[in-house]
Amino acid sequence: MHVSRTHTPVEGAGSRAFRGVLLGVVALFVAGFVVLFAVDVTYVRWADVREVVVSPAIRAALWLSVWTSLATVALGLLVAIPMGYALSRYRFPGQAFAETMVDLPIILPPLVLGLSLLLFFSRTWAGKTIDESWVPFTYHPNGIILCQFLMSASLGIRAAQIAFDAVSPRLEHVAMTLGCGRAGAFWHVALPLARRGIVAGGILIWARSFGIFGPLFIFVGAVRFRTEVLSTTIHLEQSSGRDEVAMAVALLMLALSAVTLVVVHLLARRYDPR
Repeated sequence: MHVSRTHTPVEGAGSRAFRGVLLGVVALFVAGFVVLFAVDVTYVRWADVREVVVSPAIRAALWLSVWTSLATVALGLLVAIPMGYALSRYRFPGQAFAETMVDLPIILPPLVLGLSLLLFFSRTWAGKTIDESWVPFTYHPNGIILCQFLMSASLGIRAAQIAFDAVSPRLEHVAMTLGCGRAGAFWHVALPLARRGIVAGGILIWARSFGIFGPLFIFVGAVRFRTEVLSTTIHLEQSSGRDEVAMAVALLMLALSAVTLVVVHLLARRYDPR
């Protein structure tokens, strides 16, 4: 009986050199960040770390950073999934303008967004009515979520759109010929197949939200125990001359971000169907 064998391609000198160049670029990129973070670690004293851990104000800022960024992820995905699917599957009048508006927050200077929100809610009748009679945003934790959402949702929308683009519409058409409607084909075919890209979009939303600073500082301020998040804590500590404490807070943000990304990547590999 003939047994087929899978042969590994033999790499020549040119292939090995090409691989070496690519891996060298990866190593240089990673090494650059490792060096920067190593310098940060050596700059901080244990006394500064203890102060960050026991400080009620910083712990309050940490909790506010965590729950607002998670709320932003939920809100962002709630918008990103239908928008990404619509932009992937449908063509409609004004689509080019809509896609421009989706991409604009990615390149827009963050301070512009914060200033625009402040002017809208403080100078316009509609903004004042919303802020004073319906839902408070100005100098309020709700404003943190609004800033984070407007700055990060575009990343989730584009990630979802790319994920749905990778799902063949023929699979949905087959489901519809078997009795599913368009909504059923979306829920049972497109959405499960696009889940990895959607998870990546959620990660991007969280990463952008967790570290945002400029719009928050303008729109909601940095009031301790009310609107102060970790990014504004760094600014407050550094502006008061406490550089070591500011760096300790920065390392706390770095550690939280790294742990979150590692957990997400491990879960993604565990449930990877391939």
